[in-house]
Amino acid sequence: MARHDSGRTLAGRTILMSGGSRGIGLAIALRAAADGANIAILAKTDVPHPKLPGTVHTAAEEIRAAGGRALPIVGDVRNDDDIARAVASTLQEFGGIDIVVNNASAIDLSRSLDLQAKKYDLMADVNVRGTFMLSRAAVPHLLKSTNPHILSLAPPLNLDPKWLGAHTGYTMAKYGMSMATLGLAAEFEGIAANTLWPRTTIATAAVLNLLGGDRLMSVSRTPEIYADAAWEVLTQPAGGLSGQSLIVEDVLAEAGVTDFSGYAAVPGTPDDRLFPDIFL
Repeated sequence: MARHDSGRTLAGRTILMSGGSRGIGLAIALRAAADGANIAILAKTDVPHPKLPGTVHTAAEEIRAAGGRALPIVGDVRNDDDIARAVASTLQEFGGIDIVVNNASAIDLSRSLDLQAKKYDLMADVNVRGTFMLSRAAVPHLLKSTNPHILSLAPPLNLDPKWLGAHTGYTMAKYGMSMATLGLAAEFEGIAANTLWPRTTIATAAVLNLLGGDRLMSVSRTPEIYADAAWEVLTQPAGGLSGQSLIVEDVLAEAGVTDFSGYAAVPGTPDDRLFPDIFL
């Protein structure tokens, strides 16, 4: 997809990302790697998963092949020791942290009476606590960066009962992720902290396995649209963009992208046939 050429770059910047073995996180990492970024990935998948593609190690190989430097860290964003080790390892390998991408997320769209307690806990721990704790651990190092960013893959806080009540457990977890990010933006003026969310579903393993199978995949956009929008956000000066609930397509439109057809998971799918994402 042709992009608005701004002269901005992520070359030499260091990104600490939760998750990223596959899907949207990996796409964001590969876009940054194309600039020559350093990318540390804290992810659980050490050996191949029976239902999901990729491991933290294959992701690192792809990042290096795309032109970046990679540091695969096997760990769980729910574990404070793993977070501390990830931050320390990133500092040791790359000398600092410029960007935190809160990509790791758990999803279960069960209604309240059907939602298992362990799934509620998983979503709360990964989405809310993980976002807060990983970001917090990196804050002292972000404050030393010349252009620090926190970017969380989370939705705007839409209090319409349609979304609040659709899947209350998941809604609370994703909105908590958003609130953690916007709270950090308010608390630390020197760090740009924003959320980013797409207007349409994105063709990932979560969509295939958990939400709508092949049919929903066929009316989704590719992860590259998310990656290109993330690049636009993360290359902005931190002082000019913070505390915002950003939408992928709006970010790209503002950057001069007028044709989104190249992002359709099935080439030729018209925009009005694409499936709208939740929370908007």
